[in-house]
Amino acid sequence: MCPALTSNFVDEANVNVRAGDGGAGCVSVRREAHVPKGGPDGGDGGKGGDVWLIADRNVASLSAFKDHPHRRAENGTHGSGKKRHGTSGHDLDVGVPEGTVVYGSDGRVLTDLVHHGDRWLAAAGGRGGRGNARFLSNRRRAPSFAEQGEHGDERWVRLELKLLADVALVGFPNVGKSTLISRISAARPKIADYPFTTLEPNLGVVRLDDGAEFVVADIPGLIEGASDGRGLGLQFLRHIERARVLVLLLDLAAETGLPEPDDQERVLLAELGQYQPDLLDRPRIVVGSRADVAAPVAGGPALRISGVTGLNVDRLVGQMATTVQAVRDSEPVADAFVVHRPVEEGFEIVRADDGSFVVTGRDALRAVALSDLTNPDALDFAQHRLRKLGVDRALARAGAAEGDTVRIGDLSFDYEADA
Repeated sequence: MCPALTSNFVDEANVNVRAGDGGAGCVSVRREAHVPKGGPDGGDGGKGGDVWLIADRNVASLSAFKDHPHRRAENGTHGSGKKRHGTSGHDLDVGVPEGTVVYGSDGRVLTDLVHHGDRWLAAAGGRGGRGNARFLSNRRRAPSFAEQGEHGDERWVRLELKLLADVALVGFPNVGKSTLISRISAARPKIADYPFTTLEPNLGVVRLDDGAEFVVADIPGLIEGASDGRGLGLQFLRHIERARVLVLLLDLAAETGLPEPDDQERVLLAELGQYQPDLLDRPRIVVGSRADVAAPVAGGPALRISGVTGLNVDRLVGQMATTVQAVRDSEPVADAFVVHRPVEEGFEIVRADDGSFVVTGRDALRAVALSDLTNPDALDFAQHRLRKLGVDRALARAGAAEGDTVRIGDLSFDYEADA
């Protein structure tokens, strides 16, 4: 019977990110002795903090999100009199491992944080409300209203880690992958003589005397049907996607109960190809492992090693280094670029099931959300902003008639056609 094993390695996590809310603007009138016409002097609210996801080479897994999935940035503070503006909330930087892919709630890839320092704006902080001093005009000499702070963005995202490695060790369970990586690098994975000892990928850095170095990943053992989700195959296969070179370890020891080496290779290649066909185009090295306990047989891999005795391990490392360098030399130099996802502007009018007209879109929602709708002057200003956006004309074109209900965020009113 195998002892119970637990793993602290987490390569999938759902995370709730919430940016800070903006501070409210202030309604204030300057009142000083000997100043008969002080005028409005309310300051603006501060902006809410943003939430950024940042690739960090010092973060190994997504375990920090396992029991604590919520990340929230700081709110901005409110404005005050004498045109004193509120302070902006501090941004929140959330470190994730290199190779983290971020998915939206609809399954769409939002970003891929591959290299150390790559950053992505996960949630934008709310804009601070403007104080009443901002609304002073020739027509409005004593504005009695200010804007409310805007709520920060909030969303759930799914994080998925795909390890970055130059070489991936691929093979059935208990064929000597962990022993090999512990011999050629400083990695110290758990090693035992029963299947599925490795429940999590292990990374090791191999350094040669000539200064060359490369990263090797010990991928937990694959079994037939892994590409269909058998065992934990899909979770393990994901970590092979970014590897430059594949090393197939075939067990030469007959007593393990595994198929013959040629059949092991056939099954492994079939699973790789079914999961992602282009994996079969990657450079690969086929190696016979556990040669120290294998009986002499004809055929099989030309290169036979033993991670225990060190037989031919140096030769294998040399082949790895040569193959990795050849792949690196053939890779095009990628230009640094940034993908901008602009915020949708404007508005859209849709007809709800109850027959009402719903106005959506950031600009229209912001005109309502930032206004104190209990203040008549603020409500008038919000209506002015909506007219300026063309919402009235768009409602008329959409077929709105007198008395129809119109909803914009928290605002609901009966439609009245302009004279």
